[in-house]
Amino acid sequence: MAYQFKLAEKLLILNERGQGVLIRMNHIKKVCTDSKRRPSYFTEKSMESSVKYINRKFPNIDIRGGSQHLSSVQKQKSAVLEGLHSYYESFIDVMEFRDHVYELLNTIDACQCYFDIAVNFDLTKNYLDLIVTYASVIYMLSRIDDKKAIVGMYNCAFEFCNGNSDPSFPRLGQMFIEYDHPWKKLSEEFGPHTKSVTGALLSLRMVYPRRNLSADQWRSAQLLSLLASPAAMLSPTCCDTMACEYLSMEVMERWILIGFLLCHSSLNANADSQNLWKMALRNGLYLTVIRDEILNIHKLSEDFFDSLKGYSKRIPDIKECKEYVIINCGALRREKRNFLRNALKELTKVLEDEPALLGPKALFVFMALSFSRDEVLWLVRHAENIPKTKTPEDYADSQMAELLYYMEKLRTLLAQHRYVIQRYHLQYLSQYDALALNDTIQGMYVCPEEESVLMSSFVSTLSALSLKHLDAGEEFDLKPFRLDWLRLQVYTSAGKAALALKDYPDLAKVMNMAQFHTRMMDNVNELLCETADLSILWFPPFLKKKAKFEVTMKHLNVYCLSCKAHFRVLGVKSSWQQSYKIGHNFTQKKVYRVIVQMANYNQSTHEIARPTDLLAGIQAYVTSLHSLSCYINIDVTRLVKNVLLQQTQPLDSYGTQTITTLYTNWFLEGLLRQASSALIVHCPTTQCFVNQNTENEQSFHAEEYADICGLRSLAELIGPYGLKFLNENLMWHIISQVGELKKLVSDNMDVLVQMRANFENPEAMSDLQKKLTGCENVLKRMTIIGVILSFRSMVQEALAEIMDRHCPFLTRPIKCLKDFIYPEGDIKVTLGVYEMASAAGLPCEIDPTLVSAIANMQTDNSSIEEEFKITCLLLVYIAVSLPTLCLDPNSFYRREHGGHQNNIHCLATAVNHLAAAMFTVQRKNIQTQLQEFLKVASSILLQLGQNVERMEIKNRDSVYLILHMIVEQSPFLSQDMLEMCFPYVLLRNAYREVHKTFIHTMG
Repeated sequence: MAYQFKLAEKLLILNERGQGVLIRMNHIKKVCTDSKRRPSYFTEKSMESSVKYINRKFPNIDIRGGSQHLSSVQKQKSAVLEGLHSYYESFIDVMEFRDHVYELLNTIDACQCYFDIAVNFDLTKNYLDLIVTYASVIYMLSRIDDKKAIVGMYNCAFEFCNGNSDPSFPRLGQMFIEYDHPWKKLSEEFGPHTKSVTGALLSLRMVYPRRNLSADQWRSAQLLSLLASPAAMLSPTCCDTMACEYLSMEVMERWILIGFLLCHSSLNANADSQNLWKMALRNGLYLTVIRDEILNIHKLSEDFFDSLKGYSKRIPDIKECKEYVIINCGALRREKRNFLRNALKELTKVLEDEPALLGPKALFVFMALSFSRDEVLWLVRHAENIPKTKTPEDYADSQMAELLYYMEKLRTLLAQHRYVIQRYHLQYLSQYDALALNDTIQGMYVCPEEESVLMSSFVSTLSALSLKHLDAGEEFDLKPFRLDWLRLQVYTSAGKAALALKDYPDLAKVMNMAQFHTRMMDNVNELLCETADLSILWFPPFLKKKAKFEVTMKHLNVYCLSCKAHFRVLGVKSSWQQSYKIGHNFTQKKVYRVIVQMANYNQSTHEIARPTDLLAGIQAYVTSLHSLSCYINIDVTRLVKNVLLQQTQPLDSYGTQTITTLYTNWFLEGLLRQASSALIVHCPTTQCFVNQNTENEQSFHAEEYADICGLRSLAELIGPYGLKFLNENLMWHIISQVGELKKLVSDNMDVLVQMRANFENPEAMSDLQKKLTGCENVLKRMTIIGVILSFRSMVQEALAEIMDRHCPFLTRPIKCLKDFIYPEGDIKVTLGVYEMASAAGLPCEIDPTLVSAIANMQTDNSSIEEEFKITCLLLVYIAVSLPTLCLDPNSFYRREHGGHQNNIHCLATAVNHLAAAMFTVQRKNIQTQLQEFLKVASSILLQLGQNVERMEIKNRDSVYLILHMIVEQSPFLSQDMLEMCFPYVLLRNAYREVHKTFIHTMG
């Protein structure tokens, strides 16, 4: 029965025709609502009476009884016929389209067709597309306010010319009356089709939830990552539902939400239908009808169900889903875009490096494009209609340019390596798909003649493919193969088919896979339109409202210029003129704002973009600007240089904060403040900061910001000027701690003087230790200084690498000059050279920035000798306080970090830098004073060995290592000096003990 109705051909033709009719209805609506483009007959004063009369009497317009009202139409009857003919014919096309859809849907119901997206994908997709297209056409028709006036005036002019009414007018007028309330009428029409439509929609139960996952779930599954399983990198990507993997989420949501509006009875009768419907309602507020025309689906559904009896329970469901969207969807979609940016970046880099992977991993590319397109279009729809929410920033994405950039890169890769893709899939089709299909056919028990002919042709077509044809440059056309597969789906999905496709899932799997492979041979461009078409962004409403939506023309030009031919097909020639005008509106202020917004700094939550991400985003943005400069006269190089140079200052020329200020604030308040509390640990081994494993999960991963790559990116972004501002702020925090340390020394002056004189007398030291206060406070403040200085050293190292990469001709002479300078020489000359070297990121024996900061401290007019005494006593204070570290359970040394759990290894950096700077200011010998500190510290720590039963010995070995670190890092101390004070055997045993602990904890 299904053979004779040609259902496959009708589905394809009606879907294509329906899109054309829908575009024309959208065009007529736009024309009629634009005062400049509206037909003149509806704006002329002489026609006003005629229009009112036609609207009032429609569709029963009596041209004889209303001759006084229609005199203007009669005078201009020829002009009216000519001017309104195209509109009238378009409305007739709607009527004819409706008739054909009626007929086809009734035929499909009579054939009792079975729909399952995972089995007969093409049949189910075309069926659901036709339903949604038909409903969209009727909805757009109802949105044209002047339709009655157009059709009525045309018919009056026709009757004036011909003496009788147009034959199509009565049915056309009746259709307009019927669809005054389109959704109510449509739901009545689809009542008989509820079973078929519901069956098709419920087949999405497995596909839609699998696609509707959060970014965290994507991340856990390592979605789109070729590096997640290197062993399977060369294996072809296959699954049971190939086409479902890149099927648009937006398309599925349109099927579900519009489908259940038309067949609403299944919502009350079927729990699965209700669950699927709610899931789609929770995914957004708006659906695209055509181009920039959208549906507020929650409002429409609520109003529609409110007018129906027995659907009162659905209204609370709709309100609950709407509330969920407003509260959660913005943040969820933002995280998805963040994930996709990184995923597409990784995928692009891998495929650029190894383009041969485009063969086995082509499915990954189309999945990546489809997922990204869904997120871009979701943001477009919602950014133009932001709901009332506490987080409107979720609907603005300054990094969208980067995502579009990588989408375009993937499209380019597909075009560049078309031969690679064709060669791989040609061999796959002829050497695997053909054999697998033949084996499947051989295992079938029943195979009617018509189906047998089709399946035999499949095998012969695939087997005949040869590399000779490809190498000869022949063009492949496998559309007949795909059309025959659609025909076979129709034949085998009918109710009484002798061969039921649902009974042979292996056949469906092999054919769906083969169909995807054939598309890789001759249909990649059409597949790109399905998965990556962003032409909706090029329509005027999205261009005019660019102030609301951060994905403005300046972000999209690189995409749109490359798709120029495609846009011409769509008939949007005026867009290129708008592109030209917009290009001249690039100002520094706009670029400033884009770059700062890319940083995504949130002062209340201490969130900011990773420096590596921001650098990649700016590079992508600059690339798009350079692409635009090929078409528009704009000096991109000068513009970018000016903007980025101002971003290295605390404020730009408009007085707004730059990324230099934002990152300085974040590192001080976000990272270093938590590092001071040991919530974040400095790891000398890996040259980064890492989070502690605590109950309170941190809002960010420190290693993503303060590692080698992150700090190199920071140095690239803000340069030496920006890092100078960062260092000045770091010094301010250090100096505030030094001031507090001096106060503690003054409070314990007498005790410290006696300790300095009696450090080799254990009994006297024991008594004096009891009188000493604030030991923990001193070590805490010194640790904070050490953490800050360790971070500064990492930043300086990153700056040195960047400077050496960009201007080696400058940094290498500076390094050579620094190597010839010694601290023992003229201190002013030494500090001058060190200051120059430090500005280039080179490490110095004496930190000139710290020296300058200490020299500028308020000293209450105290003499240099008094300051020297305080500094010496401060070192004694630190040395005699070291045993208290053993009492802290977090003072143990971790081999994998190369430091202590509570950051006390940073004391070594603090002691060396602070002592060198303070004694330089006071013009004293640094080495002599550090040797004294070494003697006092060694003597105090050696006394720990005598206290076998006391608590101090718990982390004694870990504390011993601090002495070794101080000497190892100091340019003024040597291992020989340490051995004179502290036996090497104790250090050796200490390292052995802490490594034993490490092995035990890891075992």
